[in-house]
Amino acid sequence: MRTRIFPLSTYKNSQKSILSAVITTVVQIVFCSMAGYAFARIEFPFKNFIFVLLLSVLMVPGQIFLLPQYQLIQKMGLLNTIPALFLPNLFSAFGTFLLRQFFMSMPQELEDAAIVDGCNRFQIFGRIMVPLIQPGIAALTIFTFKFAWNDFMWPLIVNNSMDKLILGPALSTLQGQYTTQYPMQMAGAVLAVIPLVVIFFIFQKQFIESVATSGIKG
Repeated sequence: MRTRIFPLSTYKNSQKSILSAVITTVVQIVFCSMAGYAFARIEFPFKNFIFVLLLSVLMVPGQIFLLPQYQLIQKMGLLNTIPALFLPNLFSAFGTFLLRQFFMSMPQELEDAAIVDGCNRFQIFGRIMVPLIQPGIAALTIFTFKFAWNDFMWPLIVNNSMDKLILGPALSTLQGQYTTQYPMQMAGAVLAVIPLVVIFFIFQKQFIESVATSGIKG
C-alpha cells in the first residue's frame, strides 16, 4: 500500500497561519503599547473611566463577540479572505493592561529628563519607554502569537474554503466519520508545534525576566 504524500494544501495552510499570526502579533504589540503608554503616562479626561470600560471587556466571554464580528466582516465583503482571520484580533484589552503596568513601573524622572532635553511624547515613547519594557513586549508577543496560532473557532466561522483555513482547522478536516489520516495529522501537528517553540526560545530570556520583575516598581 502506497503512503500518501503530505498534501501541498496543508503547507499553504501553515503559511497562512504564520502570516495571520505574525500580522496579529505585530499590530497588536503596536496598538497595545501605544494605548498602554497613554493610560499610564498621559492625563486626559475620563481616563480612569475609559480604562475601567476597557477592562470590563475581559469579563465578557469571547463567544459573545462572534456574531457582531461576523456581521462586520460580512458587510465589509471579507469572508473567505486572509484579512478576515486577523482583523478582529488587532487589539487586546489584556495586552493594553499588561503593558500599562510595565509603563507605570518606569520612574517619572526618565520622562522629566527627556522633556528637559527637548523630547516630545513620540520620542519619549519610542526611544526611552519602549526599550525599557522589552520584557513585557516579549511576554505579550508569546501570548499573542500563541493565541493567534491556536485560534480554531473564528477561522472556521469566517472561512469555509479549505484554501483559506489556517493550519489548526485544516488538520481537523483530515479526520472523517469512517477514516482518519493519522500520518498527515501527525505531520501537521509537528508543523503546528515548531513555530511556537521557535517563538518561545527567541523571547525566552525576556519572558523569564518579565515574570521575575513583575510587581517591582521603580
